[in-house]
Amino acid sequence: MAEKRKILYVVEAFGGGVFTYIVDLANRLADTFDIYIAFSIRKQTPNDFEKYFNKRIHLIEVKNFGRAIDPISDVKAFFELKNIAKNIDPDVIHLHSSKAGVLGRFAFDGKKVSLFYTPHGYSFLMKNQSIPKRLLYKAIEWISARRTCTTISCGEGEHKETLKLTKRAVYVNNGVNIEDLNKLIESIEIENTQFSVFTLGRICYQKNPKLFNKVAEMLPDVKFVWIGDGELRNELTSPNIEITGWVDRKTALEYSMRGSVFVLTSLWEGLPISLLEAMYMRKLCVVSDVIGNHDVIESGENGYVCDSEKSFVGAIKTALNCDVSNILNHAANDIETIYNTKTMAEKYSNIYRS
Repeated sequence: MAEKRKILYVVEAFGGGVFTYIVDLANRLADTFDIYIAFSIRKQTPNDFEKYFNKRIHLIEVKNFGRAIDPISDVKAFFELKNIAKNIDPDVIHLHSSKAGVLGRFAFDGKKVSLFYTPHGYSFLMKNQSIPKRLLYKAIEWISARRTCTTISCGEGEHKETLKLTKRAVYVNNGVNIEDLNKLIESIEIENTQFSVFTLGRICYQKNPKLFNKVAEMLPDVKFVWIGDGELRNELTSPNIEITGWVDRKTALEYSMRGSVFVLTSLWEGLPISLLEAMYMRKLCVVSDVIGNHDVIESGENGYVCDSEKSFVGAIKTALNCDVSNILNHAANDIETIYNTKTMAEKYSNIYRS
């Protein structure tokens, strides 16, 4: 039999939605390709991360990867990546997140190896950074985009931003693993529960906990649940908000299944897995009007896109007082036909082979 083609994934942001994405994509492609993952440990990286991957997948820790710009560590990581690639001799290298994208596009020659980059949300769109920093990040992305590399965005909105930097660009929508999600859902027993609003993720500036708190204050008789934890948990002061803290995946899904409305108040997004999973679970999705969210949600058709606390409150009241079953069914159908890992993996496989 012919040898499988080798893919090297380089993943600095080995946690949260990027981790779920890499797990699902790598496991889907493990039958077809010989897969290596060069990664770094983050606070959000699961302690037992190895068990999530197919046993045929090779995991290699990059010791010098760091999220922040650090010239000494970055230079060390640069040469560490070059050595890893030299030992593996991959046919395809796929870089994930900004740090890996910058270092990798200069460490590897896209004319000699098939080189791809997925931003998972550009750093220059992060509104918690100062304008000079965002301009610096955009300049770095623009310079890096001169290298021979194809950018694969994880959604249409990110793709539009990419086209401002380079024409060597395509996009493949993020997706959820329907089979695994169904297995977990079937193992969860949910009794009749009260109407509640929930979100999932790190309590940080990006997720806009201040707005989440304002909406909760305006609906004092509704229970709100934030599944996760983070440095800005002190901004969630409304007495009707429950913060679960960090929990394992099954427990997070239990909380989600009990919820009625999924809310994302984010200031920016890539294409959030939590939103796609909530759509599949037939939860009414009410989201902020930003890239990633409005790429998936068409207001009034498969959820609601909101631009103020009043519009969030109005959408939640719609779920309380009206029949939204058509919206929920439309959202679930979108996941089954468009935003799933089977479709996603097939598209990536075709790109890698070409």
